[in-house]
Amino acid sequence: MNQNRWMSLLGLANRARKVISGEELVLKEVRSGRAKLVLLSRDASNNTMKKVRDKCNYYETPIFLIENREILGQAIGKDARVVVTLTDDGFAKKLSMLLDESQWG
Repeated sequence: MNQNRWMSLLGLANRARKVISGEELVLKEVRSGRAKLVLLSRDASNNTMKKVRDKCNYYETPIFLIENREILGQAIGKDARVVVTLTDDGFAKKLSMLLDESQWG
């Protein structure tokens, strides 16, 4: 149930043009400080995983791991996506709350 809620919210944020996907574009947003929350697929390559985690840690951007790239892509209505970021505070806060609930019950 909670998976559907966060996926719906991410889809809504995407329709509001507050979601950016793709490794290089996401890293650019993190560096500029516009990224409010990063979602990274657990099946990303080790190199991508390290790059994104290191950038997010350095710039103190919250990061959540999502089960797989298909779920992440499906949530925004596109093909499989490895990493996406939210650029809106409101969407980011609500999404992180929903993801916390889904991880811890």
